[in-house]
Amino acid sequence: MLLRKNPDLTYADVTPRSVYVDRRKFLKTMGVASALAVAGPKVWELASPSNLVFAATKFATLAKSQYSTNEKQNTFQDVTHYNNFYEFGTDKTDPAKNAVNFRTTPWSVAVEGDVAKPRKFTMDEILKIAPLEERIYRHRCVEAWSIVVPWIGFPFSALVNLVEPTPKAKYVAFTSYFDLGQMPQARYAGIDFPYVEGLRLDEAMNPLALLCVGMYGETLANQDGAPVRMILPWKYGFKSIKSLVKIRFQEKQPRSTWNILAPNEYGFYSNVNPTVDHPRWTQSKERRLGEIFKRNTLMFNGYSDIVAGMYSGMDLKKNY
Repeated sequence: MLLRKNPDLTYADVTPRSVYVDRRKFLKTMGVASALAVAGPKVWELASPSNLVFAATKFATLAKSQYSTNEKQNTFQDVTHYNNFYEFGTDKTDPAKNAVNFRTTPWSVAVEGDVAKPRKFTMDEILKIAPLEERIYRHRCVEAWSIVVPWIGFPFSALVNLVEPTPKAKYVAFTSYFDLGQMPQARYAGIDFPYVEGLRLDEAMNPLALLCVGMYGETLANQDGAPVRMILPWKYGFKSIKSLVKIRFQEKQPRSTWNILAPNEYGFYSNVNPTVDHPRWTQSKERRLGEIFKRNTLMFNGYSDIVAGMYSGMDLKKNY
C-alpha cells in the first residue's frame, strides 16, 4: 500500500477520525463488506481499523512547543466524550452523539473590522499561515473540572500580524458557526446563538493564545470545535470559542455569550482565579477528568509567568 505523504495535501484530504474508525459500518452500508468477506480474511483485515493506515488523518510534521506541560494527558476518549458545546446539546455527552454529521468542509473564516488587510481565509489558507505546533495545555472549566490536551495549531498572533490591525483596534471579537438545521438541539440550550466571545488585543497577541486546528495528532473532532477554534489556557474553558467563522478587530469591548446571559457569574476576562468563586460553587478546587480526588486550582491555571503582566494593577475580582 502506498501511503500519501504529499506536503501539498489540502484540508479536504484529511480524513476525520470519525470516518476512518467507522469505515467497517460504511463498507457494510455500501454493500462492500460481503464482497470483502468472500475475497478472504486477509482482505477483510486490511479494511479493519487496526490494519488500514490513512496517513492523511495525521498532521505530518509538528513542532514541539516550549509552552507544553509535562502533566499526564487525558485520553482522546475523555476529551471527545465530555464536552461543553451547547449548539449540540447541554449534557456533557450530547456533543459526541449530535455532532457526528456536522459539515466542516468547505469552511472559511472572515477577518474584518479595524485591520489594514481584511480577508476571508479558507482552511487551506489557515494551515499555511504559520508552522503547526503540538501544545500540551492544561485547561480549567468554570464548572470546576480540568483536563490536559495535546492541541495542534499556531500562535494567534501570526494571523493578527498578517491582517495588520489599525491603531483603533483594541479588542478582538469572535463568532462561532451556527446553523439550526445542523444544530437543532440549540433551540433548547437557553442561550442566544451564534456564540460570541472576545479578548483584548494584547491577550490575543499573547504567545499562549492558540489558533487551533487539531488535537492528538489529527484534525479536531467535531464535538471539540472543528475545524478551527481558539485555545486560551489561562482562562476558563468557555472563552476558548469553537468552530470559528468570523474574527473582528474593533475599538470597543465585544460582547460575550455567557457574560450577556449572566454577568454576575461570567465576566469578560474570566481568568482562572482560585480566589474568585462562582456564585454557586468554589473555584479554589478542581477535579481532573478521570481522577477521584480534587486538586488546588492554580492562579491563571498555572500560566502566571506568561500572562500575569497583562493584568498588572487590575482588580481581578472586579475585573473577573
